[in-house]
Amino acid sequence: MDKAKTAAKGKGASGKAVVRRKESKTSLKDGPNAAAQAKDSVSVTDAALATLIGLAAHEVPGVVGMAPAGIREGIKRVLGVAQADEGVVISHDGAATNVDLHVVVAYGVNIPAVADSVRERVGYAARAFAGVEPDEVRVYVDGVSRG
Repeated sequence: MDKAKTAAKGKGASGKAVVRRKESKTSLKDGPNAAAQAKDSVSVTDAALATLIGLAAHEVPGVVGMAPAGIREGIKRVLGVAQADEGVVISHDGAATNVDLHVVVAYGVNIPAVADSVRERVGYAARAFAGVEPDEVRVYVDGVSRG
């Protein structure tokens, strides 16, 4: 699918990232109701996108796990609640979708190479599985483990 036909839209009032899959006969310039009438639209929530991205990051060799991105995730980890979206923060700046990943890597790996692999894998997964083109993927290595 080409980039002109796939466009990630900003976060709506319901907290969803809206993705248009196909161009319809009406364009966004035709007014606000024209986009609502498009039959070929799919909504992907930020929570679903974060889970998808977290699972994709776990697949990269050298990534041992994800680090809590905030105090809330830290408390969940202490309480024993593990989630696939841990360490993933999705933010929207207008129409731009930005992804921050907090990872723990294995001792002895080339950290810049692992970070590049995470960026590539996450970008591919977001495009291929959710139809979202992240504008920026930032990888923070929050720890190193012998795991």
